[in-house]
Amino acid sequence: MTPRHSSKKKRKPTFGHRSIQSTIINSAIGVLSLLLVAFIFSFSKKHTGTGVTIESIQMTFPNLPEQTKLAAEVFEENPIMDVQVEVLNGCGINGLASHAATFLHSHQIDVVRSTDAKDYNYDRTLLISRTEHYAGLKEVASSLGFDVKDRTRVLIQPDASTNVDVTLILGKDYTTIKSLVEFIDNQL
Repeated sequence: MTPRHSSKKKRKPTFGHRSIQSTIINSAIGVLSLLLVAFIFSFSKKHTGTGVTIESIQMTFPNLPEQTKLAAEVFEENPIMDVQVEVLNGCGINGLASHAATFLHSHQIDVVRSTDAKDYNYDRTLLISRTEHYAGLKEVASSLGFDVKDRTRVLIQPDASTNVDVTLILGKDYTTIKSLVEFIDNQL
């Protein structure tokens, strides 16, 4: 019995076709290699040349305007006292509570509220302590030129419902507070 198909297949001769293809690929690789070597040579020449040196470069920087300060820097220079004050206009002079609040701010005192008092019948300006924050009371009194021992001007009347440490009620005698009047005159 003879097998119909033999186990060995006959190959077609491909000598010419593969040889040309290999030659073309090898030639392309050779050309690309030459280009790569030329590029590396050119690149190294540019960067190893003696053209410009660091010493020959002169740089000048423009003068920049002073940078604005951050709020934290401003606070460090002028810290606000840890005392909360309300300013009440008890004499009816238009804008007086606002001017007094600005005055206290200039002394680093935190004014949380400035408005009219319940009425305008206050003859004397009063500084009223609402909490046990005695150091804060002293600072506010000092900025106004008050003696904390003067019980005609400085009162101790605790009242937690006001949510402030000190209440300043401006009376009709506010013109006797020299530092406040000078501040207001300079503002206008």
